[in-house]
Amino acid sequence: MTWASWTTVGIHARPGTVHTVEGRDLNGDVTIHTTWSEKQADVTVQYTGSADWFTMVGSPVPCFSEEDSRSFHQAVVEAVRGGEDTERELERLFERQR
Repeated sequence: MTWASWTTVGIHARPGTVHTVEGRDLNGDVTIHTTWSEKQADVTVQYTGSADWFTMVGSPVPCFSEEDSRSFHQAVVEAVRGGEDTERELERLFERQR
């Protein structure tokens, strides 16, 4: 089994940008982690330094290569940094992979 993962620490998330499957919206200093395996990317988020991880709404996303998953991770990070709604960004990336 092939897999890869990426973590970006210290991203400032504005209110209303990071939505989780668990029903929490995170804002402030967050860490985003993407794991790629089995041709899909799973995106999780936590408050930086916390022990609890949450699944971003829209995750997992089909992702057919390690290279694409790295680009995907960076796109999610940039969406959060830019104040974009990550749920919409994950949907857009999902459609691009189809």
